[in-house]
Amino acid sequence: MSTSRPSSTPKPVPDFRRLFDSTLSPLLVLAPDFTIVEVNRAYLTATGTRRSIVGRPIFDVFPDNPEDPSADGVTNLRRSLETVVGTGRTDTMALQRYDIPTGDQGGFAERYWSPVNTPVLDADDRVTHIIHRVEDVTEFVRLRRAGHERERAAAEAQMRAEGRSICSSGRGRSVRSTSSCAG
Repeated sequence: MSTSRPSSTPKPVPDFRRLFDSTLSPLLVLAPDFTIVEVNRAYLTATGTRRSIVGRPIFDVFPDNPEDPSADGVTNLRRSLETVVGTGRTDTMALQRYDIPTGDQGGFAERYWSPVNTPVLDADDRVTHIIHRVEDVTEFVRLRRAGHERERAAAEAQMRAEGRSICSSGRGRSVRSTSSCAG
């Protein structure tokens, strides 16, 4: 019976730069002051940006959409990143709408993301970097929204077929027979 022995030949050290750039997950590496220090190809593709974003503050590269008064992407992301720096723990954010600049005369594209911010700690447990991993879930959100619209339209058609309708008032919607919606 033959016993296999591990090879004494040293294994080559992986090229971590190549591994980072080859991963399919969009990754951005930030300094604790939220300056972008590295980015992989998947992130550049997902956000439509170039490597020239490296060295810039993340909120300069990705500001809130000024055309959307309800935009809160910067506030939510800043809160998450500050939590990571303050606690040294990973922060998984809720689904976020965070529109991205398109470069076309200051335009923005509506985008939805599922972000996770993970600290990189030194030997003294201080945060040296933050890995910002995102998943673009825009298509999922749009499909879900379209499904809800179809469900609502089907429900309204069913109610019309049954001689009822959804009547809107200043205080909300109510279901009434078609003949009583006017008053």
